[in-house]
Amino acid sequence: MGPISRLMVQHQFLLQQCFSLPFAFLFYFFAERGYLSLRYRYVFVAVGGCVLAVATMGIYSVLLFASTCVFILLIGCVDPSNIHIWAFGIQMLWQTFWHLLIQYREYYLHEPVSVRLFLAVSSLMLLTQRITSVSMYLQEKHLDNASSKKTSCVRPLPLVSYFLSVTTLLGGPLGSYRQFVSHMEGVGLGPSPSPLSVVFLKLVQVLLLELVRFCLVHFLKQNIYDPSSSASIRGIIWVWALALVLRLRYYAHWKISECLNNAAGFGNCKNSSGDSQDWSGLSDGDFWTTEASSRMSEFARRWNATTALWLRRMVYMRSKHFPLFMTFVFSIWWHGLHLGQFVGFLTWASAVEADYYIHRFLQPKLSSTWRRLLYACLSWINTQMIITCVVIAVELRNMSGLRLLSASFVGLFPLCNMILLVILLTNPHMHIPVHITVQLYYNMKSLFVH
Repeated sequence: MGPISRLMVQHQFLLQQCFSLPFAFLFYFFAERGYLSLRYRYVFVAVGGCVLAVATMGIYSVLLFASTCVFILLIGCVDPSNIHIWAFGIQMLWQTFWHLLIQYREYYLHEPVSVRLFLAVSSLMLLTQRITSVSMYLQEKHLDNASSKKTSCVRPLPLVSYFLSVTTLLGGPLGSYRQFVSHMEGVGLGPSPSPLSVVFLKLVQVLLLELVRFCLVHFLKQNIYDPSSSASIRGIIWVWALALVLRLRYYAHWKISECLNNAAGFGNCKNSSGDSQDWSGLSDGDFWTTEASSRMSEFARRWNATTALWLRRMVYMRSKHFPLFMTFVFSIWWHGLHLGQFVGFLTWASAVEADYYIHRFLQPKLSSTWRRLLYACLSWINTQMIITCVVIAVELRNMSGLRLLSASFVGLFPLCNMILLVILLTNPHMHIPVHITVQLYYNMKSLFVH
């Protein structure tokens, strides 16, 4: 069973991040007590990241070290007004080369690809985020122009520490370079609350997420779905559960990454009331908040939040034409150019665009409370089904995921959204009776019966 077998090889990644927790706690302990000067704080975090890279990736850790060295050289050789173009081009070409090499070995040579290589390329994608974020700040002159600040901001040691930090090497979230420097300079200057209780609480949440994931995997194994059967509702539930298992893996990784950052003292900020500490300053997403999204646009903003902000700043805000489409096209490139990623991300882009138009069309017609409640429930179901399609297509990457979606009728949900989008774009004032919508659904469903 291909989809199930992919789910059982992820625990080692979580364990590798857990093994970094003592190192992060040691950094916080020594820095808070003044045992580490600013220079040695940078060295401590950078050396920890290098050791972690070599231990987990082996020879493939060179991929990260090469990118870091090249960007350091670019800072000294390229004018700041052009550094982002150079950094973006070199880094994306380097990353794309390894993505295509993996595809060549998987699909043409039919050779098993080393898990270390997969982990190195995944970390390389995160490094691309950090490198392009710094290059954008340099190009747009967002860094302080004062001589003292400028010198500290472009020194190689802080940059290497930021790129290869032990807290973010294997997972996000993406924090800004200035935020990283500010923390490193400010740690130990005043009393701060211990992160021990917060880290323990988040580790418990990781265990709960893994427990739910284990139960769902057991359910999937015990109730294997046969696409040739006519039980369409059972197929939809099975595919939705499979997609939820895949999403739970991300939530667990994000929570572990939060633990690592919190253990080192990152992500600590006062809440809006100012009377207590909030350790969620660095987070890629919360399970309850994200999964409760009733609209595709909300889910897109909350899912992998720091990456969504990075995409928005680097692509969406810089695109003069079709910014939403260009953002998702770049996301395909960044993720690896697999067939399933083309289908999944373009479906996601169409669903987000349809969400804007459908919500704008229906919102004025929801006059009563029960209509708004019904719309919210149906919208949540629609969002869950579309995200199911996206996750299955993107994670399974090849035709197996697309065949599974078509056989289980889950693919009808994004198709209905696209049809409604075309109708609303053609005639935004058109009235769509309910019975016509229902009949349209059953007509499309009949196309997939065979």
